[in-house]
Amino acid sequence: MTDMLEMPRVSECSVTGCGYNHDGCHAFAITVGGSAARCDTFIDTTAKGGLDRVIAQVGACHRTDCTFNSELECGAPAIRVAPGKDIADCMTYEPR
Repeated sequence: MTDMLEMPRVSECSVTGCGYNHDGCHAFAITVGGSAARCDTFIDTTAKGGLDRVIAQVGACHRTDCTFNSELECGAPAIRVAPGKDIADCMTYEPR
């Protein structure tokens, strides 16, 4: 299991229109799940959300078929989020 201090960072998010993405992801933590490793924390809004002084982390990952997933926790050093099959997908996802 991932130690809280070692949670993977969201190193990049290029998804426009998400309330948490303004010069990077400012959610405290995101959840990856759904189809195509979707960022379930994505919210389509122009309202600015999240915390100003934070680099988002991966709080949970529901993609048990990902190489980096162990006990529903992400073990990648960092992830990238970008438009993909869904509006906001984890581009670091690697199927086993």
